[in-house]
Order: sequence, then C-alpha cells, then structure tokens
Amino acid sequence: MKNHTITVKNLTLGDGTPKICVPITAHDHTELAEQLEKLRAVPCDMAELRADYYDGDPIEELTVLRGQLPDMPILFTFRTKAEGGERAISPGEYAALNRRAAGCADLIDLELNRGEEFLRELCQELQENGAKVVASFHDFEQTPEVDSLIALLCRMQELGADVTKAAVMPQNERDVLKLLQAAAAMKEQYADRPYIVMSMGRLGGISRLAGTLTGSAVTFATAAASSAPGQMDAALVAQVLSALK
Repeated sequence: MKNHTITVKNLTLGDGTPKICVPITAHDHTELAEQLEKLRAVPCDMAELRADYYDGDPIEELTVLRGQLPDMPILFTFRTKAEGGERAISPGEYAALNRRAAGCADLIDLELNRGEEFLRELCQELQENGAKVVASFHDFEQTPEVDSLIALLCRMQELGADVTKAAVMPQNERDVLKLLQAAAAMKEQYADRPYIVMSMGRLGGISRLAGTLTGSAVTFATAAASSAPGQMDAALVAQVLSALK
C-alpha cells in the first residue's frame, strides 16, 4: 500500500526522509526563551510543545512559540498523566484545550486511549478548524505483539488521524525487533498516511535512527531536556540520519 504524504507549512511528512522534532518542555516564559535558543542551535524540522509541562495557560505559551517560529511546524501535545505526561486532566478539559490550540498549532496530538469515539469526533473537529491530527498510543510498560502494533496503527488511520504514532517500551532486544517488524509491515502493506514509531529507553535507541528503513516519518530528539525515555541529542541524530541516507 502506498504511504501517502502530508505537507505542513513547507515540510513533507512520509516522503521517506525522517524529520527531526525537538520537544519544548518549559515550565515558564524564562525556560521557554532558554529552550528556544537551544532549539535554534540544533538541526530541527519541527517543534513539539509539551503543554503538560507548562505552569500557566498553555495557549499563551503556544502563542509565544508561534510568534518565535512562524515558519516551523508546531506539534501541540498535552500528554496526560495516564500516558507518561506531567499532569492529569479531565476529558472535557483535554478536549477544550486542544480546541483552543487548533487555531495556532499546525498539528495536535490526540491520545487513542482517551477513547475511540472521543478521538474520532475531536479529530474531525480539529481538522475542520485547520489543524492536522497525530493520533498516539503509548505503552511505558511493554511492547505489544507485532500484529497488535499493526492493528493499533491501522485503527488510528480508520479513526481519521492525519498521522499515527506508537511509542512502546522494550523489555529486551526482541521487543525492539517487534517494533521494527511492525513498522516494516506498515511501510510495505498497511500505511495509507504517515506514521511514527519508536521503541523507548536505552534498548530502543536504534528505532529512533531507523526511519529511513522503517518508514517512520518523525524522530524526536533533544536540544534541552528530553520529554521521553531514550531521546537523543538532535545534532547526533541529524548526523546519523545524514550518514544513513
């Protein structure tokens, strides 16, 4: 199955070249300014605003970031406590926050585990308001079997997301290979839009560098503090991706 691309600003996702996304994990305006300075100093195609880190109104933070990065795609993510994030939030608050972000962010992360119908309906609403949706699944305890990973990514396609994402934790080397095998199957057979896959932690590091092989459209790398286990320095990731390409 052909893996269709999407274009956000001037950046194309799913064209076979993994893009580097650097997370912003600032708690306040001072940290935001510091992290922006570091982001500008490393190879970076996208910025992810991790809104769950921010102590104030995340939309104010998003507005500042948009003004500072007018031409760079911004992914808005409020990672809930249940999926490894910094804060708990009610479904109603989660939906309302993401609706507010839709007028400013280019892409918005929506968690599959908030509920399938919840995801489907909110996804459509955000798309109607001009944002593209990254549907995400996280498992910080284990790695599902290959068929289950494929099914999760395909289900997020069916629910209408523009990009699908699965991030899982390996317990051993075989788990990393499961993730890579599932990604290869998506590339060869099942994907009809861009997808992002990663095996987290030290064991899974190779998955963050293998997008050219696996078809994973984006890899997350650091310029300051990491937002997930196993993220690597953006400059190093860029060097390795360039060598592999």
